[in-house]
Amino acid sequence: MRGMFWAAMAASVAWSGAAYAKPIPERQKREILAEVDGAAPQISEIALKLWAKPELGYLEQEGSALLQKTLREAGFSVEPGVAGLPTAFVASFKTGEGPVIAILAEFDALPGMAQAAVPHREGAGPGPGHACGHNLFGAGSVGAAMAVKDWMQRNGVKGEIRLYGTPAEEGGGGKVYMVRAGLFKDVDVTLHWHASDANSAAQDVSAANQSGKFRFYGQAAHAAAAPDRGRSAVDAAEIHDVIVNFMREHIPDRTRIHNVLTSAGSAPNVVPDFAESYYYVRQLDPAVVTAVMERVKRAADGAALATETKVEFELVNGVYGLLPNDALGRVMDANLRLVGPPRWTAEEVEFAKTIAATLPPRQTPPPPETAIQAYGTTGDGLGSTDVGDVSYVTPTVGLRVATWAPGTPSHSWQAVAASGSSLGAKGAVVAAKTLALTAADLFRSPETIAAAKQELDRRRGPGFVYRSLAGERKPPLDYRRAGGGEQR
Repeated sequence: MRGMFWAAMAASVAWSGAAYAKPIPERQKREILAEVDGAAPQISEIALKLWAKPELGYLEQEGSALLQKTLREAGFSVEPGVAGLPTAFVASFKTGEGPVIAILAEFDALPGMAQAAVPHREGAGPGPGHACGHNLFGAGSVGAAMAVKDWMQRNGVKGEIRLYGTPAEEGGGGKVYMVRAGLFKDVDVTLHWHASDANSAAQDVSAANQSGKFRFYGQAAHAAAAPDRGRSAVDAAEIHDVIVNFMREHIPDRTRIHNVLTSAGSAPNVVPDFAESYYYVRQLDPAVVTAVMERVKRAADGAALATETKVEFELVNGVYGLLPNDALGRVMDANLRLVGPPRWTAEEVEFAKTIAATLPPRQTPPPPETAIQAYGTTGDGLGSTDVGDVSYVTPTVGLRVATWAPGTPSHSWQAVAASGSSLGAKGAVVAAKTLALTAADLFRSPETIAAAKQELDRRRGPGFVYRSLAGERKPPLDYRRAGGGEQR
């Protein structure tokens, strides 16, 4: 065991010639792992409570309260309602002057994803569900923070561990407003994780994203008796969509534009006087995102002109892409390999196989749940996350843990089902262990933190100044009450 342990840690030194300080003693590593194992029932209980009461972005009152209560009882000081976000919070445990290490926790669900924790489709309807595993994210991160706190107390470690309760990742951009409010300005390193169908500490990138709602206003009239007196807002929204569809041929490669109609009339015999369309534009380059969104806005003006309607645009959110950090990623990868992947029982394997049979075939077979993918940094991420904004202001590192059947896409009923099962809970425990070990190593490794900060400066480029892609707008606390939409 000892030889395997140090071999795993040795892998973390081989990046760009940077030195990695000696990790914490093996005895302390074992203590942290045992601490998380002891907390596994609590982590599972929290994850399942969040799953059983899924709450949409900025409406996560019960979920946020549960996480805050757990952390207070564990000895953290908790500041609720930060950055003008009712369900956001920062929990802190500080022993003295030293590194400030943050762990992110998410807990919002997605609309229209109701599903039972069974390997077949059940519970379809308009209700929300944890189709991105944020119930696991929140529970695992809280478990990690508590284990780090106890380790700091036992070993006289100076510094501060913080748990950031970050609402509305799915389109509401909670972290954007927390970054904009300066809540990460003194953080040395930020850690996060995500539910997945695989195990990996490869440092992925993600796409920058701007989202907004186009509201068209027309003139109502009887659709049969007086259609000439009406001006259809739905016609305007549909023509806008047609214009954008033709635009797709003439935008930079790997740009994504997608939309939904959130309001499109209510009776066929009434010329609709209101329509709303919710658009996303995303691409790795934030400058491309903003430029393409301007073209989408001009297309809306053209649609309104053609239909003699009026249009208003509301910028809902904007996020940066995720910056990888190799200095931190190799530390995370070594600890993930030390912890090992989730170990499934025969019953859990059968559950996963049953779910996998409901999925479309993939050209590339998914990795088995027992595998840990090779380390690296990837440049092809097309999803979006508000963790990107955090990664532009503090060195940030993440991992993915298998909580779903191999091949499961996020934002699917299959992801909801597994997130409410023991598959998900076991993955959250593996994540808690890996995060806690990585945080402990970093508290004892100022060299790695310094290297991570240097890497962040290189990746951002000279003279970088953070300016939110959401502009100066107030947080969109009602974005789920009027229209809906999701990120990632």
